[in-house]
Amino acid sequence: MSFKTAILRMPGEDFGSGETTSELGNPDFNMILSQHNEYTNILKQLGLDVIVLDPLPGYPDAYFVEDTAVIIPEIGIITNPGAQSRKGEEDGIEFILMRFRDTLRIKPPGVLDGGDVLQANNHFFIGLSERTNREGADQLSDILKRFGYIVDIVSVGDGLHLKSGVNYLGDGKMLMTYVFRDIPGFSDFERLIIKEGEEYAANTLLINGTFITPAGFPDTHKQLAALDKPVITLNVSEVRKMDGGLTCMSLRF
Repeated sequence: MSFKTAILRMPGEDFGSGETTSELGNPDFNMILSQHNEYTNILKQLGLDVIVLDPLPGYPDAYFVEDTAVIIPEIGIITNPGAQSRKGEEDGIEFILMRFRDTLRIKPPGVLDGGDVLQANNHFFIGLSERTNREGADQLSDILKRFGYIVDIVSVGDGLHLKSGVNYLGDGKMLMTYVFRDIPGFSDFERLIIKEGEEYAANTLLINGTFITPAGFPDTHKQLAALDKPVITLNVSEVRKMDGGLTCMSLRF
């Protein structure tokens, strides 16, 4: 998969009041601005046209734009976020996305976060989690199948989102935490298992032949480097404090 465009949103000064289960300490606003800016520049260096939206007042998690839409070449699917505090974020994303795609919406009682949607070429995995219910997953599945995609619906378990624990590395390979190892839908892929203690690094992003991975996880970095693709490490300490990761901060298409 190659990407030409990314949509991002700047964190607001209230980003530290967003939804989180982390106990890693209070996030720093100036530091997240620096980390977000570096993330933006990396995407530009990898050839993407980057659209950066202003912060969204009253929505401290709105810079996690990935949760608001699922984008395929044929259409954009606007989600219905699973956290009550995030409902409404999707409206501003739809306004921008309509420049590029016709759109459909996930409708109540279905709820779905984009962080629970993993694409591996023409195969989609949709995670059932606290943020995505069966109705939301079924609605998305029906849309994707209409365009010829293969869909598996899987349980996320204790994780926040599916992509918190598993991501596609291209070339038939999946990077995943141990808990996803035996899920039948992943059996057709070569599975690279994250070392215990490095689970956060499962949220690694493949952009136009380059891996972007969180800094501070040497075993995972070693696994990625062995795949003969460039590897960029990025400090996302403040994003991690808010239960976010590298995939969360952009919509890529």
